[in-house]
Amino acid sequence: MEPHPSIRVGTSPDGSVTYLVAVPPEALPPVGKRDLELAWHTARRAALHQRWGVVRGFRFNRPDGTHTDLALADPDAACWVAAIDGAVGLGSSHGMSLCLRLLALIELLAHASWARPLFTLDRGGADLHPALLRTAATIPLTREARFDEAGFRLCLSRYVAGFALEAPRHTTQLGA
Repeated sequence: MEPHPSIRVGTSPDGSVTYLVAVPPEALPPVGKRDLELAWHTARRAALHQRWGVVRGFRFNRPDGTHTDLALADPDAACWVAAIDGAVGLGSSHGMSLCLRLLALIELLAHASWARPLFTLDRGGADLHPALLRTAATIPLTREARFDEAGFRLCLSRYVAGFALEAPRHTTQLGA
């Protein structure tokens, strides 16, 4: 895929890579559910083969002059990003969006106990409910290149029968 004119890539002498992205994370396009599933498996294979990546930095610019900076120095994240870069490239908005969505999904699954019934992880790999992939592929990223957990759950509930949001814990009665 051709590099996107709004993404510039630079490499420093120490091997770290920096991406200057002309749009913020929340403006990156949705990706295909199947593309995200393939990215998951690509990243997993890279980790199994211990193909560690380099530190990567991202600067996402906004039209108002503000920006979001993201640094990925964690060895696992560096591995996954390198795998996606090698498979589809991060110089395109599609590749950038795919990579960030994969990382955001991994982060969400690591801490969202409510999502545990929708996936299994074991030595043989991962089994993700198709609705998890569909939601992660299409819901917008936040300014911080993550998923808004409440928004993710709401969108997910549209795809999974019987999956509903809990009622808010603090409710106010009308007229009280």
